[in-house]
Amino acid sequence: MPRKRKVCMFCEDKIVPSYKNVENLKSKITSRGKIFPRRITGVCATHQRILAREIKRARQLALLPFVAENINK
Repeated sequence: MPRKRKVCMFCEDKIVPSYKNVENLKSKITSRGKIFPRRITGVCATHQRILAREIKRARQLALLPFVAENINK
């Protein structure tokens, strides 16, 4: 039985990922601060590249952490 294909949320809503939308970006990174892969997030290749660039931009502007705060706990 074939699986239902995920639809890219950015293509569906016709929006572009932005570093300003921190809540949306937080849902695409792990608790350790790593970017989730495409197969987990369900976005297309184009938007995954844009998403990675915007997450890195948000990190540089200190809107997102590079690593989690409580790694050793």
